[in-house]
Amino acid sequence: MSIKEVILAALLFAVTPLAHANPPVQEVDANASEQVTAGEEISEDEEEGEEFDEEAFIDSLNFQQGKIILGDNLATLNLPANYVFLNGEDAERLLVEAWGNPPDAELPLGMVLPAGISPLAAESWAVTVEYEKKGYVSDEDAGDIDYADMLKDLQEEARTDNAWRAENGYESVELVGWADQPHYDAEGKKLHWAKELKFGDSEENTLNYNIRVLGRQGVLVLNFIANMDQLADIQKNVPTVLAMTEFNQGHRYADFNPDIDEVAAYGIGALIAGKLAAKAGLFATLLILLKKLWIVPVLLFGWLGKRLFGKKKAEVAAPVVEPVAAVAEPAPVAPATTVLDLNKPEDDKR
Repeated sequence: MSIKEVILAALLFAVTPLAHANPPVQEVDANASEQVTAGEEISEDEEEGEEFDEEAFIDSLNFQQGKIILGDNLATLNLPANYVFLNGEDAERLLVEAWGNPPDAELPLGMVLPAGISPLAAESWAVTVEYEKKGYVSDEDAGDIDYADMLKDLQEEARTDNAWRAENGYESVELVGWADQPHYDAEGKKLHWAKELKFGDSEENTLNYNIRVLGRQGVLVLNFIANMDQLADIQKNVPTVLAMTEFNQGHRYADFNPDIDEVAAYGIGALIAGKLAAKAGLFATLLILLKKLWIVPVLLFGWLGKRLFGKKKAEVAAPVVEPVAAVAEPAPVAPATTVLDLNKPEDDKR
């Protein structure tokens, strides 16, 4: 099965009544079919019978270079000459109009791309840039994490979760392993890791490469949009992307003021395993990035809960508590439906 057939199959498998009604079957003209064969995605305009003018679309994008200020003087990207930047509006247009994602309620801060390569080319890749203002993330647990042990727990939880996915009509998602083992730069307060994922019976695995830069009140979220066969190229670019990204004065990790600043309810381990929703218990979420594809399921994992409480169960006697009334289970959360949803905490999706 070719990668295009796998992607089209994934689209069919992942569409559910939770998020979308089943659309009527539309005929695709010969030009659109040729584009699929050539490795290009069918845009929304093409599905409606209108030809997508790639050259005009690229010309309409404002590619920037050099020093880029993010947000309200939040952070700076110092781009080398071989990188370009799109602001939030243009990044959203690329995601929606060219790559087929539905629009998001919140624009990204922008997107970094390699210079000299069309974002519509098969060899293209991109890094979306977002900011999660969820508080100061303590890195005290960074040196205590056994990533081999974490991977085993995540894989076990993935297998358990796939039983639920099968019962509810979703294809399975296997965590094959670390595509690049997590690494935390304690001095620079920067974290990066990559997961290799397998969707259903797909012959080609998916790359989920993530970078997090810790700041005073939140985390810069940088996610590579790339295929698994681009891993070597992405790994070459990771050090440069890490070096070019810095919080500005007043927003840096060292600027944290414990008297006035909020502290996040999670640490380094949760950023890697997946963000937990503090009010809903210890659920970690594996967030999967699939290039130019908006149907991306979400896996729920319990690695952090095991790490925090698993050993304590044998050491601490259970307290005597009075009976309480039964509490209704929370309503299930629909799987993420855009590439920009992929690394958002669960409480942002409700």
